[in-house]
Amino acid sequence: MQKIRNIAIIAHVDHGKTTLVDKILHSCSIFRDNEQSGDLILDNNDLERERGITIVSKNVSVQYKDVKINIIDTPGHADFGGEVERVLKMADGVLLLCDAFEGAMPQTRFVTQKALALGLKPIVVVNKVDKENCRPEEVYEQIFELFFNLEATEEQLDFPVIYGSSKQGWMSTDWKVPTTDIFALLDAVVEKIPAAPTNDGTLQMQITSLDYSSFVGRIAIGRVHRGVIKENQPVTLIKRDGKMVKSRVKELYTFEGLGKIRATEVKSGDICAVVGIDGFDIGDTIADFEAPEQLPVIKIDEPTMNMLFTINNSPFFGKEGKFVTSQRLKERLYKEIEKNLALKVVETESPDSYLVYGRGILHLSVLIETMRREGYEIQVGQPQVIIKEIDGKKCEPIETLIVDVPGEVAGKVIELVTQRKGELLIMEPKGDLQHLEFDIPARGIIGLRNNVLTATGGEAIMAHRFKAYEPWKGVIPGRLNGVLVSMEKGSTTAYSIDKLQDRGRFFVDPGVDIYEGQILGEHIRDNDLVINIVKGKALTNMRASGTDDSQRIAPAIKFSLEEAMEYIQADEYIEVTPLSMRLRKIHLTEAARKLNKIV
Repeated sequence: MQKIRNIAIIAHVDHGKTTLVDKILHSCSIFRDNEQSGDLILDNNDLERERGITIVSKNVSVQYKDVKINIIDTPGHADFGGEVERVLKMADGVLLLCDAFEGAMPQTRFVTQKALALGLKPIVVVNKVDKENCRPEEVYEQIFELFFNLEATEEQLDFPVIYGSSKQGWMSTDWKVPTTDIFALLDAVVEKIPAAPTNDGTLQMQITSLDYSSFVGRIAIGRVHRGVIKENQPVTLIKRDGKMVKSRVKELYTFEGLGKIRATEVKSGDICAVVGIDGFDIGDTIADFEAPEQLPVIKIDEPTMNMLFTINNSPFFGKEGKFVTSQRLKERLYKEIEKNLALKVVETESPDSYLVYGRGILHLSVLIETMRREGYEIQVGQPQVIIKEIDGKKCEPIETLIVDVPGEVAGKVIELVTQRKGELLIMEPKGDLQHLEFDIPARGIIGLRNNVLTATGGEAIMAHRFKAYEPWKGVIPGRLNGVLVSMEKGSTTAYSIDKLQDRGRFFVDPGVDIYEGQILGEHIRDNDLVINIVKGKALTNMRASGTDDSQRIAPAIKFSLEEAMEYIQADEYIEVTPLSMRLRKIHLTEAARKLNKIV
């Protein structure tokens, strides 16, 4: 038997996956005593650190009691489910992390379902038992019920449970008896997770993720399923569609600590990185040169939402970004789908625009945010859900929505969700909160979060996951208010904003450059209003008390990218550049808007 354990860490967003990996790395002395490591070691790009979420799965390995443990840190958000589904193929077992207060959340269910279906052995870690109001026993019961509902096998239902706090750095088999280290968890991994099996025969290895190096280009990462892979070995690359390409392995690396080390050969069961193979995609199989055999292709759940990406053609284009042409936009989008399997790009009739299909608003907004940081200027349209025809009926994606709110405002949340064709399924107390579960069309979730947070004073905890395609639920009311649209190009003045404050709430501050057709604020009525906030005060030589009123301006509303995506309507775009984000009408002049009125 090989002394290798391959485990994936799965959990809902913010239940402590990456923090736990930090503690495992520290416990196994990966770092020198004088080395600065910091927190959230694996969240290595700025976007992951700022948002506090994992977006791309990572591989590390540690040595514990002469056993090599390969750890795969996975994203917790269902929008990145495509990332989770394929990396679970590399594991023999999973650590299911659960918050001792929140319990099993929608994304926990989503990733657990995938892991159980692959027959992986679970270890349940009830994390954050140092929190007030925590309820470890109830959470354990809840997870057992979840496993049972997901049709886990007898062996999977007999899962070991470890309690602890990854932030404080301890794990124990009993939550009332804290320890000083996390070795209880590592012991459970070594004892309970099956050792990586050695399959003899010809080479088979599936590419489940990729890395990029500016020196050697694209690097294929995967687990050797059968046989042995060696340096300089001639191999056959079997594409997803069955096409075969002859190739050769130039260099091999295995994972050690946070880095990779060179290897001459890697046996089945271990995870490795292969350099030198060209033209591969995720899901392809690296097989024997003489007698190649393909592994089953990874199936990923389909996208549920699309957005129009187009070049920036506003009056301010090219001022802030490096990449503004349609050719650059096309290259970047096609480069993204090489590694982001759940994403799909479709060309439109216009050479400047592309429809990008993704798993949800967060999935698409992370792509937009990444592109903007790389220096791209783009415009994006309103997110649209994907409609299918099933058995002659028009069907749309339905999501399961879970909201935890204080009891006194639960009524407001139910009212907001039912207005958007949501159906209340469960309402039960959970600690001091009310736990609500709904079925709601994916269209209804777009723009809902802001309204729910406003209605509950920011106290609602919302999570949702895709359920299934069901018959069309009818028309859902969109944004209730119209917008304030600029009539002129120029610089905004405090005088004009002050005079027009009774017309609505503004999104821009005084002294900002604007252009005709830009959205400046939200109107108090349901129609759009064209305004001029460039006009300054007329200078006269009259001085009298009462004419020089001091200006009191309410602070401008600032949207995050997701909020802006949920706010805009079908006739509007978001202009995204490296330094700014503006909302605008697709047709900038009022005459053009009347001609092309979207009914």
